[in-house]
Amino acid sequence: MRILVTGSDGQIGHELLKTLAPLGEVVGITRADGDLASPEVVDSLMERFRPGVVVNPAAYTAVDQAEGEETVARGLNAGLPEKLARWAEANGALLVHYSTDYVYAGNGEAPMPESEPTAPLSVYGKTKLAGDEAILAHSPSAVILRTSWVYGARGRNFMLTMLKLAAERNELKVVADQWGAPTPAWLIAQVTALVIRARLLGNDAIRGVYHLTCRKATSWCGLAREIIRLAGERGAPLKMGEQRVFPIPTSEYPAPAPRPKNSRLDVSRIEQALAIQLPDWKAALGVTLGDWHKD
Repeated sequence: MRILVTGSDGQIGHELLKTLAPLGEVVGITRADGDLASPEVVDSLMERFRPGVVVNPAAYTAVDQAEGEETVARGLNAGLPEKLARWAEANGALLVHYSTDYVYAGNGEAPMPESEPTAPLSVYGKTKLAGDEAILAHSPSAVILRTSWVYGARGRNFMLTMLKLAAERNELKVVADQWGAPTPAWLIAQVTALVIRARLLGNDAIRGVYHLTCRKATSWCGLAREIIRLAGERGAPLKMGEQRVFPIPTSEYPAPAPRPKNSRLDVSRIEQALAIQLPDWKAALGVTLGDWHKD
């Protein structure tokens, strides 16, 4: 079985290359292999590798920049998923794709189920939703994993940014009125492997949209404090402790793209489908910081 991973040099892609290796021959493709927003490039890559499984973490993820680059964002976030879905359906392949909490308006405080009406607030969210809808229309057997607040020990993400700033500054101000479940790339890769394994073993009932995040929730400020607290306990060379992280409202940190206030996602459907229990965000953060500290 050949498994093709797009964006294999990204946070999730990097983890997928390792985690999916026991399931088959894993082939990673990156920007160096061509522009994935180009239908001709995608066609060429699919015909060259002819995978039995396509895993698509490739996306335009510059949320604020997307407000002024909708055409570019739509090419990767909607055009690429549609192309992959059409190819997968025509060639009997499984497509696993990643979506985002940004497809929801984020009202209320309760964890949202997969049936929550979509109402994206930003160009990024709108283009990601267009990709989801294209996949559901053209490849009914595909699996879409909607996640949130993704971070990891490598790449560019909130955890690494906080660690860098805490090593340079004496205090930080972080938004405290947006809530979600920080979810590490390694966990997303592990659950993806379970999804693919289940499908390869004949469990065709696993299809459609699933939420995939850690359990429980926090604010960005709460996450920053826990990152700095744990890193300090592990001897990281920081100039400040978690008590020097101060909460601010979203209104004091304006950004071009609006963010959902509530990014809590109900994960019971994926847990039931795979007979697993996802870790809470604090436990997963501890594991991720251990990976970062080893580097």
